[in-house]
Amino acid sequence: MVSKNELKQLGKLGQKKFREQRSLFPVEGKKAITTFHQNGFEMKYCFSLETAQIGGVDAIKINVSDMKKLSNLTTPPNVWAAFSLPKPTHFTRQNINIALDGIRNPGNLGTIIRLCDWFGIAHLLCSLGTVDCFNPKVVQASMGSLAQVQLHYVDLLDAFSTYELLPVGTDTNGENIFNATIPQNGVLVMGNEGQGISDKISADIKKNISIPAYGAPAAESLNVAIATGIILAEFSRRG
Repeated sequence: MVSKNELKQLGKLGQKKFREQRSLFPVEGKKAITTFHQNGFEMKYCFSLETAQIGGVDAIKINVSDMKKLSNLTTPPNVWAAFSLPKPTHFTRQNINIALDGIRNPGNLGTIIRLCDWFGIAHLLCSLGTVDCFNPKVVQASMGSLAQVQLHYVDLLDAFSTYELLPVGTDTNGENIFNATIPQNGVLVMGNEGQGISDKISADIKKNISIPAYGAPAAESLNVAIATGIILAEFSRRG
């Protein structure tokens, strides 16, 4: 059995400082938990409202009241688990490289991770100001894809230099994406939801691309996750 105090401490994993202190992050829902387990993540705790097994491991049965203390969701899941934070890995350059500059919305980051997984991108560069990928809302929005996409939190300019990447900006005044080409060692930079790409990174960008609007839309721009999806689809289509 797990003590009430331990459950209380595990319930704090929604906060980054406690995730770092315990080297743990929470995952909610049997499907997502199974995905992380199958991808080699070390499961340290697993709780369920009913008798359940994850990869042959018996979950500890708890009541709804205790599950609510663990969960970050409005409606608590049937199964909740805590996994060890993975050890940092080295970034690997790919056919399509993506860098996120100050993405703060957890839902946007989770969706972008899901898109990267869908389009076969295993490594994603993130500025130090980008939201933590192990934030429960990010984990939830990624729908298990975080288990297969490695995020690297770095100084982007240092990373561009280290990995010999040429940053390509995404801006409404850039070249039409459907006509544009990007260098083989290019990295597509997706900017902050409100301010766009930071001045520090913009100063290093020599080329910008854009997604053209059709008709006369009221919206001034696209959501960053939607824009990332369109860009990935276009450049993946080209092979």
